[in-house]
Amino acid sequence: MSQPILAALIASLALTPIVAGAEITPDAGGHDSGPQAAAPAHTAHEAVVDAVIAAQRAALQSATDGVGFGPQSPRDIDRHDGSNLRVFGFAPDPTRMNLCNIHFHEGAEHRGGDFTTYAGNGDGTGYGTGYLYNGTLSLAELTPYDHPVGDVGHGALEPGDTIEVHFVFSTAQVTPGATLGSCLDDETGNPQLRVETQVMVLVNDDSAANFGRLAQVQTMYGYAQVPNLPTDTGTPVVYTGSTTGPSYNEAGSPFQVTWSVRPQVMRVSISSVDAWLADNAFDEDHAHGVRNLVINPALLSRIED
Repeated sequence: MSQPILAALIASLALTPIVAGAEITPDAGGHDSGPQAAAPAHTAHEAVVDAVIAAQRAALQSATDGVGFGPQSPRDIDRHDGSNLRVFGFAPDPTRMNLCNIHFHEGAEHRGGDFTTYAGNGDGTGYGTGYLYNGTLSLAELTPYDHPVGDVGHGALEPGDTIEVHFVFSTAQVTPGATLGSCLDDETGNPQLRVETQVMVLVNDDSAANFGRLAQVQTMYGYAQVPNLPTDTGTPVVYTGSTTGPSYNEAGSPFQVTWSVRPQVMRVSISSVDAWLADNAFDEDHAHGVRNLVINPALLSRIED
């Protein structure tokens, strides 16, 4: 893989953040049954008008029309239609691949399942947009956290925020590390890539899922794995797509990725996210921005039922 292509892949793979503000219904018997409230959409970004997003979509269509780009991401996982003609096979099961990177976005990049509430247009560069959890949270879960989390200039994460977590796997012989360049090596010119995806909502409740445990990496059967990858948040929707991130709002991504997106949302302790951002093997210290949802059928693969 040439250095320019490698650099482009690293940049494109910076699959960006999500925006929060979810609503959540308590699990039966599992959470505080006290007063409930819709989780607020936290955004410090002045939203651009609809015409800005429409212009970005038009630019994407113009840049990709008839030139051979493969299916793109993110998409609505509840809609299975798509007419893109570029076909490639699914990457192997993640247990036969190496976990190479973990990062997350503020606001879900994908839409569907329990996260269909639009956060708004955001600032036009990937922040303040995406999709939010649809349910309600208890007032206790929404209690303000005692200090900012992941604030590097785009606003801090808060209880009630929605994040989309990407566990990225590669068929290359690589080890987990910072940036998605860790998913590539010189010995494999075209590694297959797979993203196991879990949408989460942040709660101020230390009895909720622990992010550090979910992101724990172990070597199993010769592969870097995340043994605590969620298995109880619905049957994942698996489809072929691309890398994401707001840098592709007006340009097609040339990279092929197998996506596995769980339709149900998981509550996660904001204190555990805070601790992970302060110390992790991936040099992650904030949530990334999101790419506009891809809605042009010509840029989507068909999801087989």
